[in-house]
Amino acid sequence: MELMDNVILGFGMALSMQNLFWCFIGVFLGTMLGALPGIGSLAAVSMLLPLTIGLPPTTALVMLAGVYYGSEYGGSTASILLNLPGTPTNAVTCLDGYPMAQQGRAGVALFATTIASFIGGTFGIILLYTVSPLLAGAAIAIGPAEYFALMVAGLVAAAVVSDERPLKGVAMVVLGLMLGTIGTDVDSGVARYSLGYLELRDGISFIALAMGLFGVSEVIMSLRSSMGARRPIGKVTFRSMLPARGEWRASAGPVARGSVLGGIFGALPGTGPTIATFLGYAMEKKLARDPSRFGKGAIEGVVSPESANNSAAQTAFIPTLTLGIPGSATMAIMLGALIMNGVAPGPQLITNNPEIFWGLAASFWIGNVLLLVLNIPLIGLWIRLLQIPYTLLYPAILVLICIGTYTVRNSAFDIVLVLIFGLAGYVLRRLEFQLAPVLIGFILGPMIEENFKRAMLFSRGDFMTFLERPVSGITLTLTAGLLGWAVFKTLAGRRKRARPGAPPGP
Repeated sequence: MELMDNVILGFGMALSMQNLFWCFIGVFLGTMLGALPGIGSLAAVSMLLPLTIGLPPTTALVMLAGVYYGSEYGGSTASILLNLPGTPTNAVTCLDGYPMAQQGRAGVALFATTIASFIGGTFGIILLYTVSPLLAGAAIAIGPAEYFALMVAGLVAAAVVSDERPLKGVAMVVLGLMLGTIGTDVDSGVARYSLGYLELRDGISFIALAMGLFGVSEVIMSLRSSMGARRPIGKVTFRSMLPARGEWRASAGPVARGSVLGGIFGALPGTGPTIATFLGYAMEKKLARDPSRFGKGAIEGVVSPESANNSAAQTAFIPTLTLGIPGSATMAIMLGALIMNGVAPGPQLITNNPEIFWGLAASFWIGNVLLLVLNIPLIGLWIRLLQIPYTLLYPAILVLICIGTYTVRNSAFDIVLVLIFGLAGYVLRRLEFQLAPVLIGFILGPMIEENFKRAMLFSRGDFMTFLERPVSGITLTLTAGLLGWAVFKTLAGRRKRARPGAPPGP
């Protein structure tokens, strides 16, 4: 009965006119930005974060969450029509989606991805409802030492698990931790690393960092790679979208397996939708009777990664809301939005602010239905959006970024920071560094420092408290093993590239 009461409470919040309106705005803008090649959910959420300033916490999260999973929905459009992934997680959709479009079956691919995304998202929401309260209940008994260990593990996992060069990911985490120390120390009141600038005494603006690293750098990268001629796009009708009966049967198993795979990997820090989509595609290719069909327009190669993608997008909220540990850079932005609104994330969120958690969870159902209704009839609109000249599109994005950043703190200094971080992000990406760990380190750094200090106070300065407590000791041991694996993987990769006849490294 308690779960049913919470569900009723959640839908009561989500069905308010204000939350319904912002949920619609979020999924609409998210789908639109997700359809643009190279923008991605991370840049979309970063760009639209200033819109939530002044909104109630629940409404702000409902809107940002809509942008997040809306962009995951829309990202398949450019992948199928232009062979350009709208988001990194949609890259694998290009493998069979674009060949389907070349065969005149673009409508079938677009319709199939919409249905698969809806089913995957629904499965992820069910896991969110069932797993989150259990995880939060177990987490209440966790102390500062355990939180410190779990957050360190989350940082290391985010840096090394999903990157081919794990030590580069660790370097980016350290950079994020360093940026997070800038500002006035809460305990001593001393300004740290402010370089004499009064504006830095309050720390670096989270919005300036996110929009610079992921918004401006995305624009620069897209301008460099998108100056070529546009591909012509044929007309897509509703009748052409309906799959054949055999394609429906062929899609059922891949959608189910992709949903389960995405639900599991979405909740694990450092993995998320990208790994889930590639694993889902690889699984279907291995299970197929004729693997040679893949890469030539197999519908299984489209629906499996898309269902995994959207299932993972929902379950990524589980560790973020219940433990306060973001599993991805986009979830770090969600965590930052909570903190900006004065809400403390963690296991107490469900008990202290049930209207926020259950209202957000209920909005996922509504947002999923809205996306199902929006995506099919508005496919023609997304096609026209993809045909807007880049010379008009990207200057407008830059203007919106600057306006949004300025309105947060009314500071021109933040706009300068956006440009600095944008150029730095572009350089780092050209050097093949991953930017997501920077944001995760920036968000978790102050929280790690706070829990470390608290653990030291409780233990009277005894560092062994982190190893003597079972949960923190096991977690830190596994984290050390993960770091050791990262070093071994990096050294092995260097030896392999140094062998005669081996391809040169980047």
